Amino acid sequence: MQEKFIKDRHILKYDDNQLNNVKLGITTREDGFSNYPKNAFNMARYINDDQDNVTKHQMLLASVIQFPRDQWVFPIQTHENKVVEITNKDKGTNIDRLSNALHGIDGMYTFEKDILLTMCYADCVPIYFYSEKHDFIGLAHAGWRGTVGQIVNQMLKHIPFDFNDLKVVIGPATATSYEINDDIKSKFERLPIDSHQYIETRAENRHGIDLKKANAMLLAYGGVPENNIYITNYATSEDLTLFFSYRVEKGNTGRMLAYIGQ
Repeated sequence: MQEKFIKDRHILKYDDNQLNNVKLGITTREDGFSNYPKNAFNMARYINDDQDNVTKHQMLLASVIQFPRDQWVFPIQTHENKVVEITNKDKGTNIDRLSNALHGIDGMYTFEKDILLTMCYADCVPIYFYSEKHDFIGLAHAGWRGTVGQIVNQMLKHIPFDFNDLKVVIGPATATSYEINDDIKSKFERLPIDSHQYIETRAENRHGIDLKKANAMLLAYGGVPENNIYITNYATSEDLTLFFSYRVEKGNTGRMLAYIGQ
């Protein structure tokens, strides 16, 4: 399948000729002001970076995607599976500075216009949901904990329309070079999908896992038509010129910002 994430200045934007009003993409690590690491386009306020750098990056992104910062919403992610509805009153949350608002949220959705849902990533899976027919957008953050917690299926519980009208995009995340141990593998084996299709045992207590595929399978299990699910070929851990990778860079790195707005 042809890659639908197209490189533009500071971003990979999702390009689908059926998409009219929804803006969907993720930032890259290139050409920024941060020294975390050098010349990085870091989008996270919660790491050891100058806050002014993050603000500058936000302003650049707002200009590129033509979506004002005061319409953005950012939750405090905690690798769980809690999902909330976002409304106009949430605009601007955690954009200029972090707060306790929207703490512990790893999934968001809205039916309202002029809102940009945003979350930070550096190996975990960004999962975008949209239906232009129903003015619906959503965004989820799925690391291994969120995947085991079936956050995608928690998101689906909040969708009141036919899943034939829903499109899901699985964005850049770690590749199968990501490995888990026996204990974590056993948690995945309790999910209602075949773990053999996305986990490969390589040695004692070492198993490669494809989190993008696992989430796609969970979505299909939840009733989303497979043809409505797109999985990017981009892998954060495989391309450190484009992406930050928490695992490869041992935590000493910035974060990309995934976004979806309408």
